[in-house]
Amino acid sequence: MASRLGRPLRTLVRKQEEAALFGLGAAALMVCCAFPLVVLGAELWSEDALAQLRTTLGASRPWSLLAKTTGLGLATTASALTLGVPLGVLLGRMDVAGRKAALWLHLFPVFLPPFLLALGWFQLFGTEGPLGSTWTSSTLFGEAGVVVTLTLALSPIVSALTVLGLHGINPSLEEAAQVVSSPWRTVTRILLPLCWPSIALGALIVFALSVSEVGVPMFLGVRTYSAAVFTRIGGIQYAPGEAVALILPLFAIGLVLVAIDRWVIRTRSFASLGVRSDETTVLPLGRARTIASALVWICIVAPLVPLGALAARAGPHGISEAVTWIRGSLSTSLLSSLLSSGVIVVIGVLVGHALARDRPLARTFDALALLTFMMPASVLGVGLIATWNHPRTQVVYTTMAILVLGLAARYAVIGTRALASVFARSPLHFEEAAQIFGSAYAQRLWRISLPMQARGVVGVWLIVLVFCLRDLDTVVVFYPPGLEPLVVRTFTLEANGPEQVVTGLSVLQVLLTAVLLAGGGLLLRRSWGRR
Repeated sequence: MASRLGRPLRTLVRKQEEAALFGLGAAALMVCCAFPLVVLGAELWSEDALAQLRTTLGASRPWSLLAKTTGLGLATTASALTLGVPLGVLLGRMDVAGRKAALWLHLFPVFLPPFLLALGWFQLFGTEGPLGSTWTSSTLFGEAGVVVTLTLALSPIVSALTVLGLHGINPSLEEAAQVVSSPWRTVTRILLPLCWPSIALGALIVFALSVSEVGVPMFLGVRTYSAAVFTRIGGIQYAPGEAVALILPLFAIGLVLVAIDRWVIRTRSFASLGVRSDETTVLPLGRARTIASALVWICIVAPLVPLGALAARAGPHGISEAVTWIRGSLSTSLLSSLLSSGVIVVIGVLVGHALARDRPLARTFDALALLTFMMPASVLGVGLIATWNHPRTQVVYTTMAILVLGLAARYAVIGTRALASVFARSPLHFEEAAQIFGSAYAQRLWRISLPMQARGVVGVWLIVLVFCLRDLDTVVVFYPPGLEPLVVRTFTLEANGPEQVVTGLSVLQVLLTAVLLAGGGLLLRRSWGRR
C-alpha cells in the first residue's frame, strides 16, 4: 500500500523538480538583480526624493551632461562598428595570415579595464611621453581621447559577435553564393545581412559599457553623467540624495536598451549564437591578402601598444614596488571574482538551460539579467547601497558578500545567454530519451547536458571570471573598507600615488588576466581537446 502511494508522489516530485531548480536560479536573480532596483524605485517615490528629483532634474545642466554622455556613447558605438565588423569578417571568414592567433590577441583588451589603456596612452602621448606634445596631450585629454580609447577597448566585442554570427550561418548558403558571385558580394549580400542580429547585439553592449564607463573619462578629465553620479556617492562631491535623483535617466536608458533587444532584435540575436556549424568556409582574399593581413595586424597591435608603454614605464623596480603596495587587493579581487563567477555559472546553468529549452518565464528572468547589465553600473551600485546599507544587513554590506552580489548582478546575463547558447547545441532527444526511462530533471542535467557541454560551461566560467576581475564601474561605488579590488586600488592611487607604482599595479593586472586566460585555455585544450 505504501509503495502504491509512494510511486505517484515520486512522480509528482520529479515533475516539479525542473520548476523547483529553475525557481532556485530565478530566486538568485531576484536577490542579485531585482531587489536593488525595487528598493531604489521605492526610495524614488518618497517625498524627499521627489523634491530632490524636481530640484536636480529641473536644471538644464544634468540634461546637457546626459546628452554629451549619450553622444560619446553613440560615437564610440559607431567607431566600434566601423572597426569591429570588418575585423570580424576578415578574422572569421577570410584567409588572413595568422587569423586564429590574431583573433585571440584582438580579444585580449576586452578583458582589461579600459582605464589601463587610457593610462598607457598617457605614458605615450602625455606631455612627458616619448611621443608626446602639447597637441597630443590636449587631444588625449578630451572627448576624442575618450572615444578612441573606448573604441579600441570595446570594438573586439563587435568583432567576436560578428565571428559568432558568421559561424551560425548554414555553410551551404555560402557555397551556393560563391558559385555565382565574388567573395566580396558573398560577404556583403549574404553573410552580413544574415548575421546582423549579432552585430546589433554587439552595438548595444558597446553603447551600454561606454555610457557606464567611469574610469576613462575621469582619468582623461572629461565630465560624463555616470562619473557625476559616482562623485556624489564616493567622491568629493558627496550628495547621495542628488545621486539617487540623477540615476533616473540612466535607468530609463537601460530600459530602452532592453526594449531594443526584446522588440527589435527579438530572439534572433539568441538564435544566431545558438547552434553553430563546425564547418567554416575560408574565403580567399587573392592579391589583397598581404595588404589586408597587414591592416588587420596593425589594428590588433594598436590596443596592445599602451600595455607595452605601461610595462616600460614601470620596469622591474616599479613592479617590485607595486607588490608592496598591493596589500590585500589581489586576494580580494581573486576571491570575489571566483565566488561571483561561481554564482553566475550556477544561475546560468539553471536559467540558461530553461532559456535554451524555451521554458515559461525563462525569457522574463533573462530580461531582468539583461537590464542590470545594460543600464549604467552606477544605477546598480546606488541600488545595492540602498538595499544593503542598513544596520541589520551590515554583515552583507561590510563584507565581501556585497562584492559578490554586485558582480553577480552585473554579469549574470553573460551566464544565462552564453550557457543558453551552449545548451542549445545539445541534442534534445538525449534528454527526452532519459526522461522516458524515468530519469529526473536533475539527473538529466547532471549526467547528460553538463558532461556533453562541459567544455562550454568551463569556457563561460572563465570568461565571467575575467570580466568580474576587470570590473571597476560597479564595485568602485560600494566596495567595503579594507576590501579594495586590485583595479580599484590602481584607480584610487592614480591621482596621488607614485607613478611607477601605479603603472606597476597596472602591469600586474594585465599579467594576472593573461595568466588566467592562458591557464584556462590550456586546461580546456588538454582536458577536452581530443573529445
